[in-house]
This record gives sequence, structure tokens and C-alpha cells, in this order.
Amino acid sequence: MMKKIFLLFVFGSIILGCSSSDSSDDTPPTPPTTSFQRSELLINWADNIIIPSYEAFQTSLSSLQTAFDNFNTTADEANLIALRNAWRDAYFAWQRVSMFEIGPAENVDYRLNINIYPADVTQIQQNITSGNADLSLPSNRDAKGFPALDYLINGLAADDTAIVARFNDGAAGINLLNYTGSLIADMVTLTNGVLQEWTGNFRDSFVANDGSSATASVDRYVNDYILYYERFLRAGKVGIPAGVFSASLNPQNLEAFYKGDISNQLCLEALDAVQDFFNGISFNSTTNGIGLDDYLNTLGVESGGQQLSSLINNQYNTARNMINGLDSFQEELQNSPPVQLLLAYDELQRIVPLIKVDMLSALNINVDFQDADGD
Repeated sequence: MMKKIFLLFVFGSIILGCSSSDSSDDTPPTPPTTSFQRSELLINWADNIIIPSYEAFQTSLSSLQTAFDNFNTTADEANLIALRNAWRDAYFAWQRVSMFEIGPAENVDYRLNINIYPADVTQIQQNITSGNADLSLPSNRDAKGFPALDYLINGLAADDTAIVARFNDGAAGINLLNYTGSLIADMVTLTNGVLQEWTGNFRDSFVANDGSSATASVDRYVNDYILYYERFLRAGKVGIPAGVFSASLNPQNLEAFYKGDISNQLCLEALDAVQDFFNGISFNSTTNGIGLDDYLNTLGVESGGQQLSSLINNQYNTARNMINGLDSFQEELQNSPPVQLLLAYDELQRIVPLIKVDMLSALNINVDFQDADGD
């Protein structure tokens, strides 16, 4: 399970890049002297990126619910394909909100409840049989969300005909349908709650907290952004399956394992999302608002005679190009070692010191999370 594999991640030692600059000094850094207005950055984040991303994800879940309702009424291959397509679209929309584990999402462990992989098939089967699983329990986090749906609609049997037959198998089929429906309902409920808080009081408090301290919105979220990139994108989507933190490959730890031909596409969508956020680009738009790139440029931050923001964007682009040149992650992992996938991981890793060391130092933000991979 993802949470168990992360124990390997914590002790992993196969890493590129510079050594960590984390300090044990808890003294808050001195805010930079600059005319940059953090409030404008927070307004753009909240109004043009975060809330619209949640709204789009909510819409995609509504479409997923409709597709399931149709399948629940008539469980045939055509409706299975439609359900699978809706699941895929929602999974892509999820890549745009997964990084926002702050405030309402953090309070309900949103990411852990939506996308912990690999799915625990044994637990899923037990939950289906019992018919009364409590999906709010932490013990069910790897038996729900997108990975559990992946198993049910892609991995339940060898082909679509056999999968449909399982859903039509009398009482057992009804239990399967009921559990599938409960998974989608759980995702809808969690998402509605998070979005309701963002469009309520939390948005205003998030924007108003525009100071420069460990508890200020910018400091907290920049840390969350880096944590997401480092652990859930770089390691979770590529490093762990590729065996970077273990003695062997872990293809079972691919995101969308039972539909493995889209794992690389999900990774690319997530990479686009984090780069767009860095540049302050509005959701589903080319509008370039205030972003971290502007913050760094206002401070005049350079490295080796180049703007740090350009170096970061260039490395994001290099990593994307490497991943674009790969076969599906599932196919790449058939090679031992998966040389090209490991090279792509190296390019993802090279972003870490740029954002975690150079950027944080320039913005005078302390790291508020711990790791032991050496950056």
C-alpha cells in the first residue's frame, strides 16, 4: 500500500541533486524587503486556480455519478465503457486539485481518502461481501477512491464481457454495484464539503493571512506544494514504481494500475498542474496571473546568471519532454532496469533542489516537513 511504501521512501537513498539545506534553527526567517504584495498572489491562487479546479473536479464527479447510475440501471458493456471514460476524465481532473491539501482538504485528509494506491483488493472484497463497510475509517482508505474504482471497472476480470458478467451475477452483482456506488458517493460528499468551505469563509481567511511567517498562507502552502511534488508526484507516480527507493521494481504501485496505459498521462497532467501553479496560470486558461515566478522575479533572484524562475520552468519542461518520450509506464516497467523511466525520474528529481532549496531560501520560507532523501 502507498502508505507502507512511503516508509521505503523515507529511508531511500538513491537520489540526485544537492544536499539538504534544512536547518534545525526554528527562528522565523527575516521577510524579504520587496514591494511584492503577497495578497495579490493569494487572490490569484484562490479565485483563479484553486476554487475553479475544485469546481471542475466536482463537475467531473457529477458526470461519473451519472455514468454509474446508467450502469447501475443496465450493466452492459456499452455502459461499462461510458463509466470507465467518466472515471478517467475525473481522474485527470483530480490531478489539478490533489496538490491543494490545505485548510478544508487537510482537515478531512482529502488526498488520503481519494487516491491511495495500490488498492487493497482483499479489503475491497471483504467490504463488498460485508455490505456495510464504513468508508470513513482510515483502515478503508486503500479500499476506496479512484484506485478501488480502477480495480472494479478495469481489473475485476480478464475482459469487459467477464467484468459485466460479475456485475450481473445475482446477489453478488448487487453487492458489487452497491459498493461501487458507495465509493462514488463518498468522493462526491468529500469534494462538496471541501469546495463549500473554500467558497465560504475559508477563501477570505486564506487571502487575509498574507503575512510572512510559518503560519501565513504563502509559507504554509508553498511547503504543501513542494511536499506534494516531492512525495506524491516525483516519488509516488514515478520513483516508487521504478524501484528508486527499494531493491526491486514495484509495478503494482503504479497509479491506475489496472488501466496502466494512462499512468504516464496522469503524471503529465499533474506535472502541468504544478508548473501552471508556479506560474500563476488560471485554471483551464492561458491567463498568466501573479505566481511564484513573479515573486522570484520581483526579488531579482538569479542562479548562474539566469533567473531562478526560468531555471525552474526549464527543468519542468525537460522533465515533461522526457516523460512524453516514454512508452506507457506499464510498458517501461517491463524492462529491468527501466532505464528510460529512471532517467525521467532523474529529471523530476532535479526540480527538487531548485524549488525546495533555492526558491525557499530566496523567499525566506522555512521547510515545515521532514524527509530523509537528501534532496
